[in-house]
Formats: sequence, structure tokens, C-alpha cells
Amino acid sequence: MGNKGLRRIQLGREVTEGTSVAATALWRGLGVLEDRREVVWVDEDVGYVSGLDRTYTPKHLSALAMESVPATFEQLPYIPSASIENIVTGAADGVGSGKIYQYDFNTTSVQAIQPYTLEGGDDQEAEEMEGSFVESFELGGAGGEAVMMSALWMGRRVVLAAFTAQPATPTVEDILFGNTKLYIDAIGGTIGTTQIVGSFLSWSLRVNSGFKFKYSGDGNLFPSIRYLDKAAYLVEFDALFEHDASGVARKVDWRAETARLVRVQNEGSTLATPGTLYSKKTMRFDCAAKVSVVGALSEQEGNDTLLVTFRSRYNVTAARHAQLTVVNEVASLP
Repeated sequence: MGNKGLRRIQLGREVTEGTSVAATALWRGLGVLEDRREVVWVDEDVGYVSGLDRTYTPKHLSALAMESVPATFEQLPYIPSASIENIVTGAADGVGSGKIYQYDFNTTSVQAIQPYTLEGGDDQEAEEMEGSFVESFELGGAGGEAVMMSALWMGRRVVLAAFTAQPATPTVEDILFGNTKLYIDAIGGTIGTTQIVGSFLSWSLRVNSGFKFKYSGDGNLFPSIRYLDKAAYLVEFDALFEHDASGVARKVDWRAETARLVRVQNEGSTLATPGTLYSKKTMRFDCAAKVSVVGALSEQEGNDTLLVTFRSRYNVTAARHAQLTVVNEVASLP
């Protein structure tokens, strides 16, 4: 009998996409593998009202939904490395102890990503899925809470496999929304100059990587072709403002179709040794964006609020689309 308390998720970085590897990292979050193979029941005129139990399985697929958990500086990079850009080793920040993981969103080319083998299950049974990538993820938080992260992983198939010996439990630091700052600047200005103070209540970044699987005739029932579907690619986020001058200014931007430079930045504890660029653990999302939707007035604790949806695409004036940067003290993702 499986015990929920003994569930775990483990990851391993694949060298060859689709070739499974042993897990080297333990995910400090929630989620279970899902076998999405398709079983087709054949409809026949063979003299049975009940029909016969003829079936076939034309294709395999798997998924793992990493449920919403507090985001951490140490483990957040797994998600963009499997959806945006294959960055698994942090860049040095001068002589500082901080390691910089910078993920530049796709613009004029499709960047390589890091595929993973994921292991999941409990004390009763373990399964794994190979060739896994992140189809979509969310990142965001609200006042008085932690910043939360979640992700939907897709893999080629689910197979039975014993767990790799459990990796060491990593030390992590939760990212807290109270340490978040929002900056909005002119598209031709300098990003991170003008902070929105006393109005920014929450935010939620939604990314659809655009990556999908395609089935082909190559001797396997699982998909071996991964491609980027431009129509599915999406980078947008919501920001909740007090209905004040900052909130009203977003209505002005929306009606005038004005692009802006936007930065959401969160800082954590001080690094052991300050670097040239960073002295604290950092999570930063930069983008050029336009307001795509302004909601009707809502209310929070007696004050009117305004939910604003931004969409990021490449802006020629700023020569910028979007970038997610994480700074921690982990030299390379395990």
C-alpha cells in the first residue's frame, strides 16, 4: 500500500534527448506522473450488442504537473532551463559567490533547452518519463505571501523504473513577495528606473513555451519530434494595482497602445561574497510589454483595485523581448 508521505519527484539532466538518465536532484515540491497513452476501442459490426474487447494503443505520452509551491532561488532555474534556454551552469559574477542564471526568451531563433528524465511515485511503485520539457509555467505572488511557482512537464512516455537512490535534499531559500519591486519605464528609457510604490499588490507571470510533441513513423509509439509552435508561444502577466495614479496610468497606456519597459525584481538574503552586479540572491523578470487587458474595478479590503494584463513581444525601439534571471550560490544545477 503506497503512502502519500513517501511520494517524491526526482530529476536528471539528459545528455541525449529522450535517453533516460539517473536522477541527480530532488524536487522540493508536489506533483505526480500521469500516463497519457491513448487506448482506442474498435467499433465493429460482428453480431455483439456489447461489442468485443478489441483495442489498440496508437501513441504514448506522459505529463507531470508540478503543483504550486513557494518558489526558491535554488530550484527555480530548472523550469526555464527546460522551457526557455539551456542554461544549467551559473555564470560567475566577478569575484562574488553569486551565480547568474540568465534566460533570454526566444526571438529570432529557437534556442536549445535542457531535456530531463523525471522520476515519480511512492514506496509502492516508481515510474519515469524521459525526454521531458516544460510546456508551460506560472510564477507570481501577492502581498503577505511567498512567490509561488508551478509547471506542466511533458514527456515521451511513462515506464516502470526503480527510483534512483534519493539525492541529497537541497538547501533552499523561499522567495517572498514582500521583497518584490515593480518598475515601469518608457520604452526608450532605462529599465529598472521608475519604481511603482504603494500600489503594486500582486503579479502572476504565465509562460507557454510553445514546445510541443509531434508523432512520426520511426519505429516508436512515443513522439520523438519536439518543435516550437509559434501560435502557442505566449509570455504575459497580470499585475494588480490600487486604483490610484499608477493604476490609472495603465489605462492610459492601454488606450494609447503604448509599450513600456517592465521589471519585476525580488531580492533575498545577502550573498556570502558580493559580486560586480549582485550582492543578494535575486529573481528578476525584465520585458518590453504592452497592456492587453484592463479589468473592471474590483475591491480589496475596501479599496478599489485594477487588474492589468501585460503581454510581452519583441519591441524594436527597446531591442528587447523578455528575460528571466535568477541569482543564487549554486554553481550548476545538480
